[in-house]
Amino acid sequence: MASSVVDEFLGAEFNDERLTKRLYKIAELFGDQPNKSFPAAAVGGRADLEGAYRFVNNPKVCPDKILATHRQKTFERIQASSSQLIVIKQDTSKCDLTRPHQQVSGAGFLGGKLKHGIFLHPLLVSTLERVPLGVIGQQNYVRKEISTLPQKEKQKQRHAKPIEQKESYRWLQGLQQARQAAEACPEKTCVLVQDSEADITELFCEDRSLPNGGQLHLIVRGGQDRATSEGKLIDVLRQEPSQFERVIEVSRRKPKLACTKHKRERARKPRKAKVEVRSRSVELCPSRGSVRLDYNIVLVEETAPPQDAEPIRWVLITSLPISTTEQVQQVIEAYCVRWQIEIFFRVLKTGCRIEKRHFENIEAIENVIALFMVIAWRVMYLSMLGRSCPDISCELFFEDYEWWSVYRVLNLPIPDTPPSLGEVVRTIAMLGGFINHAKNEPGPETLWKGIQVAFNYGSAWLAFGPEKPN
Repeated sequence: MASSVVDEFLGAEFNDERLTKRLYKIAELFGDQPNKSFPAAAVGGRADLEGAYRFVNNPKVCPDKILATHRQKTFERIQASSSQLIVIKQDTSKCDLTRPHQQVSGAGFLGGKLKHGIFLHPLLVSTLERVPLGVIGQQNYVRKEISTLPQKEKQKQRHAKPIEQKESYRWLQGLQQARQAAEACPEKTCVLVQDSEADITELFCEDRSLPNGGQLHLIVRGGQDRATSEGKLIDVLRQEPSQFERVIEVSRRKPKLACTKHKRERARKPRKAKVEVRSRSVELCPSRGSVRLDYNIVLVEETAPPQDAEPIRWVLITSLPISTTEQVQQVIEAYCVRWQIEIFFRVLKTGCRIEKRHFENIEAIENVIALFMVIAWRVMYLSMLGRSCPDISCELFFEDYEWWSVYRVLNLPIPDTPPSLGEVVRTIAMLGGFINHAKNEPGPETLWKGIQVAFNYGSAWLAFGPEKPN
């Protein structure tokens, strides 16, 4: 492609030029065919395959070095973006590496003793308009042991541990990486968004100040009804008058486990939920210590949920201003952008098949995941850019033969001048099952499937087809 995923790795440093060239080669192999196995993608035969395996198993290679140049290019995209508010999302997802016979060396437990793998914790950057700009870091970790103590004993031990020894420390590490992005882009307002698992006092106490006098902002969905200087948080918010109403699209949700009891893991039907919005500033009372925590709160609550449905309720704890209705709406919009990281995990697992990669040790798996994080980002980037900037030329991302071959196979007339990016993205997505209707927009899934088919057509065009369309 004209602007390929290889560009994101240009300048990578491993103190070994051979490793840098091998990274370019692997990125080229998988950029347009992310779901293929290493043997299937190694079109150069045994040499390509052995080179790829040696690269991911080399002790000089690590995820931070793989992501370093992409991270810097992400900073550049942030600075060049027309969006003033930049949303940085962090979240955790299980990567199941359980094998029927020999387990991956170094893999940890995933919620029980029968499943083995690693927990992924990336930071994905987007504009408020949902254009993903890149991955600026990751805090992957493995769970080495499972406590068999009673619940009260486990809580007692957890409270006694310093935050640096807890799994939840990843949220603070993510905040530090987000602050580096905010420091690198001082003209933008950066906000770090996370779901309810990040509702920990240490995160609210962490220093977010920037050298230019500004700060990295926070949005955390409350996972507990915290105490404030005036009473319980939700009760305090409900005393405020409703500022406005809005309708929220509630997505379908499948239960993670058939016997799950947690209300946020139960099955849910898609629907439109009418919610009321309230907001005010409060002083949170931390459970330990005497630090004063002044934050703004936005309460989004469903007024009349269906009889069999759990009502929607978001308690958004933020440092962003909420003085006007527009500012409150911006907080809600920024939190809604967080859903993109769920799509990102889906592209990683389904499109890039990271759980199906067969390597003997966890270090090799982490290196592969870092590589595919960039590939997954690029699929999402193309998908959203085709929506937000549909009129730019497709030449920025596609070589002529790549879209010529697709148009020829679909029996579409090949125009004299390159078509727009939006048109080509929609056309390629049709190869992945997208129904090209005016009211529809192609998503990452149909696009990644279509890109793989388009790659095969383009390769055939170069090998057997004419140099230019007739």
